[in-house]
Amino acid sequence: MAELLVDFITSLDGYASGEGWPGFWGLEAPEYLAWLGEQPEVTYLMGANTYRTMSGFAAGAVPGGQDEFRPEEQESVDELTRASKVVFSSTLEEPLTWANSTLVRGDAVEAVRAMKQDRPAILSTIGSLTLCRSLLGAGLVDRFRVVMFPVITGATGAERIYDGYPDVALEMTDHRTFDGSIQMVEYKPRVLEHPPLGAPA
Repeated sequence: MAELLVDFITSLDGYASGEGWPGFWGLEAPEYLAWLGEQPEVTYLMGANTYRTMSGFAAGAVPGGQDEFRPEEQESVDELTRASKVVFSSTLEEPLTWANSTLVRGDAVEAVRAMKQDRPAILSTIGSLTLCRSLLGAGLVDRFRVVMFPVITGATGAERIYDGYPDVALEMTDHRTFDGSIQMVEYKPRVLEHPPLGAPA
């Protein structure tokens, strides 16, 4: 059975990106980049908006305010291009132009449920906040990982990650600090029907 990982890169205050900031908030460092390169091969899951953004980067677009990608950003885009990707959308049309991408038009939760049964691999989300909420709410997420960069983007932050989430209990399974500043925490999530009210849920 496949394992499903929800994987976020965030500012300390829980934003997925910030207006005018480069990828990784410009704060990636050698130890963190080496760890990224050691991660096992995964199949990435994403929605239409993330697909449009990331495939645009792969085709040569760059984020606003940048003239070109930094080498670390370009390598990240290249790795995504080489990886297997599943895109959930009712608006995109086949064939998808980004290499190694498969379009699924049906219900994402049911499709991922079937993928978990059929594939002895790791499935990982990338961006796609609405998709992540749906998969978590359906109880399909095995691992919930957040890499927090040491920056607060209260004035410029975009894409608040946890808005609209259910209450979730998190059992820590791993943690690590990279380069003395970047914090990774990984949890086993459990969606709660109600707050524990001071007693074990």
